[in-house]
Order: sequence, then structure tokens, then C-alpha cells
Amino acid sequence: MPKDLPVLTSAPVVRRDAARNREALLQAAAELIETCGVDDLTTEAVAARAGVGKGTVFRRFGSREGLMASLLNHREEEWQASVISGPPPLGPGAPPMERLLAFGASRLRHHREQAALIEAAGSTWGENYAVLGFVSLHVRMLLSQLGVRGDLGYLSTALVAPLAVPVLRQQIDAGGMSEAQVVAGWNDLVARVVAQPSDTRSS
Repeated sequence: MPKDLPVLTSAPVVRRDAARNREALLQAAAELIETCGVDDLTTEAVAARAGVGKGTVFRRFGSREGLMASLLNHREEEWQASVISGPPPLGPGAPPMERLLAFGASRLRHHREQAALIEAAGSTWGENYAVLGFVSLHVRMLLSQLGVRGDLGYLSTALVAPLAVPVLRQQIDAGGMSEAQVVAGWNDLVARVVAQPSDTRSS
């Protein structure tokens, strides 16, 4: 894995009590989402469950969107860790094609599971280019290992784009496709990119 892979980083170092409050709020938010869902989550309920004042939520996260984005960051870090050092085929140790196909299926599942949270985080999360940078660079690395030539930066972005939440919403929720169909379609797209005749690819 390239050393400059733009992984997400944890929040800056803060005072111990502030750090405790932050972790308590994130834990409370995660627990409440499990019981009431993202749409019905309120900052008042999170603060009450964490045993802090409502103002603490806004001091730590700025807004409800900021709270959702911070919780999402934590889950994204866990997913990225599975790519960087988890078991194969998603993690290291499998052939690049197996890793690439595992990436697509895993990213789709991750986005389906976190879709409501991603949407609740709004632009606070949508403008997090470190996430797109990580997944695009990972795909680019695997394409390179597979011997794909051409504009790998563009190709990797093109492969990542169909796994975005709005696209999945349109295909699955509105279009009636199953997750298995979407994965199969993505796998077919990958196979076509990888199988390009070498004389049609630019270096």
C-alpha cells in the first residue's frame, strides 16, 4: 500500500475531559441510531444519553451534521483499516483482481449500511475529499498491479463513481435492482476495463 495513501485521521488531540465527552457523545449517537434510526435522532437525545448538556454537542461538533460526520468518520476509518490491513481478499494477500472485486462489493455494502448517516451528514461529509482520495488511490493501485494502462486516475474515479450513495439509491431503491445485480454489473465493468487490448491504451 502506498505510504501517501490519504486515509482519514482521527480528531486533533484535545483535553482529556473534552475527549471523554466527545467519545461519550459518539457512543450515545451510535446507540440511539440503532434504536430510533438516523432521521429521528436529535441532539437533545444524544446529550441526555451521554449525560452532558446540549451545548456540549455543539461545542464538540458544531451542528447535528457535524456530529453525524464525526460518527461517519469513525466508521469510515474502520472500513479503511479493513482495506489496509484486514484479511484478504479485501485486505492484502489476495491477487489484485480478487482484491478489486472484493473492494467493489464491500464498498457497496458499506454505503448501503451507512446511506442514511451519509445523507444526514450533508455537505460536512460530502466535501470530505480524503475519502474519495483513499478509495480512488486504492483502485488506481490495483489497476496498476493488473497492468492496466492509460489515465489510471480517471479510470479509478470512473470505477468508484457507481458506488456512490446517490447512484445506489437510484439503481436499487428507485430502479428496483438488487444489490447482487449492482455488484455483478460493477464486476463486469471492472473486467472490461482490465481486459482492454493493450494496443488501444495509451501510456
